[in-house]
Amino acid sequence: MTNEVMDVDVLIVGGGAAGLSAALHLSQEIEKHNSEIASGKRTGSPIPEQMIVVIEKAAEIGAHSFSGAVLKPTALAELVPNFKDEGCPLESEVTYDAVHYLGTDFSFKLPITPPPFVNHGNYIISLSKFNRWLAEKCEARGINIFPGFAAVEALYEGEKIVGVRTGDKGRDKEGKPKVNFEPGLILKSRCVIFAEGTRGSLFKQVSKKLKLRDGKNAEVFEEGVKEIIQMPTGTVTPGQVIHTLGYPLHKSIGGTFIYTLPGDKIILGLVAYLDSRDPLLDPHRELQKLKTHPFIQKMIKGGKVIGYGGKTLPAGGWYSMPKLSGDGWMVAGDSASMVDVQKLKGIHLAMKSGMLAAETAFQGLIQGDFSAATTAGYEKKVHDSFIKSELYRVRNFHQTLSKGIFVSLPLIALQEATGGRGLFDDMPTHEDAKTTEKFVDVWGPEPLDMEDNQLPKPDGELFFDKLSSVYLTGTMHDEDSPNHLLLQDGDVCRAVCEPKYKSPCTHFCPASVYEMVPAKNGQASQYDLQINYTNCIHCKTCDIKCPFENIEWTVPEGGGGPRYRET
Repeated sequence: MTNEVMDVDVLIVGGGAAGLSAALHLSQEIEKHNSEIASGKRTGSPIPEQMIVVIEKAAEIGAHSFSGAVLKPTALAELVPNFKDEGCPLESEVTYDAVHYLGTDFSFKLPITPPPFVNHGNYIISLSKFNRWLAEKCEARGINIFPGFAAVEALYEGEKIVGVRTGDKGRDKEGKPKVNFEPGLILKSRCVIFAEGTRGSLFKQVSKKLKLRDGKNAEVFEEGVKEIIQMPTGTVTPGQVIHTLGYPLHKSIGGTFIYTLPGDKIILGLVAYLDSRDPLLDPHRELQKLKTHPFIQKMIKGGKVIGYGGKTLPAGGWYSMPKLSGDGWMVAGDSASMVDVQKLKGIHLAMKSGMLAAETAFQGLIQGDFSAATTAGYEKKVHDSFIKSELYRVRNFHQTLSKGIFVSLPLIALQEATGGRGLFDDMPTHEDAKTTEKFVDVWGPEPLDMEDNQLPKPDGELFFDKLSSVYLTGTMHDEDSPNHLLLQDGDVCRAVCEPKYKSPCTHFCPASVYEMVPAKNGQASQYDLQINYTNCIHCKTCDIKCPFENIEWTVPEGGGGPRYRET
């Protein structure tokens, strides 16, 4: 088997907001440099045409892009100053925001919207549409975007990263080549920018090999699910952003968001902390329960769910960020834990980090050097930018709120008054996989029969079971392809996890990928884990929350996964 080799100048792994912003800004910097030299404003040599390549595992740009999403336009205004005139797909400017507390059957609005939840000046967007627009801007400048190519291996010379290998295509379930087999590409690059998004699978390998998280707080995550609800004509005022606390989550920390769009659409979403001790945490179920609350029912009555999705988001923030650069590489966006979890904002941080990585790559092109000494300039740029000022201010937020909403409120108020410090600085985090407790300690002896753990009856309009929800994501994987969800030891699932924890993966997965079925070779009361990998919507919760770290999420054959259009 021979892998085709392609030489590129700058390779960007991931076609999301961070990666596309990096590609676009790098092209802009090169054009500006050459123009200033041509006009005599700058001395030096022009930079010849560069091979800038973005590879993306989704079948098309935007197909795996998922977020709330409310965009703070600071980075966008820098990248494309006339973004409105350029046709940026902004759904609605935020004109109203509020926070409500939901009890079991009542609600009340906070008299004042807390500052972190004030969104005036921000925009409600579809991240999927937004990233497709960014890709169009890149392609118009001659940037090469290769969708359907999943990076599976980083290439090294010592500790220097010199490129990546993409995954093979056309292998069957046993890994044998089929008639349409294509070996992966070898992409050799002078500089690699990792921008894979949350829990980037390739950067996870790189981080482990190069020990990039030594001395850092553990990565922690939240899991978000959302639906798009089509309402009757003339019933929705666009531009509203409403957050709620309380119901339905009570054994886990989290909250919900409601955004209203033109075209009488409502986005309804729920986010739950994955450092929950609850082994039965099921964000999809909780989202369905949320819709039974009188406050929400009044808002969505007569509607029909037309879209669904789920993903994780990094929540550790400033103290969980890895080393950001090294010999031949940089990392940007969610892969580097750049999310303000207090405000649930990460898109502008991802974009800005991509732009700063591009500026550093531009200097590397001028100097002909992408050594660690050159790329270290990226980390300094991050520290000097609003990325640090915003993330440092909430550096202890997740750790504090994990203690419980009401217990943490005075501590969070103190953090607000002390610039994010609070009583203690650099509060430690705990790996999400290690926080789960036995079901009997959380729920008692018969948890699955309790009302709190029941799914509202599906009706195909507003209420759905997981499989029906997965259908709305458009998810597709080749059924005769290797399973990309690698189970380390099935005996652990059968003999330990199910009896003690009731198989958390069958609950937290938002796509019914994991299912316990009667054991073939075990006792009558034992169950085996069945992995329905073609359902996977790439949220990566299984890689994060399994109590035994028994599941590894790897990239499937390029192009597989959800087909998001509205998210």
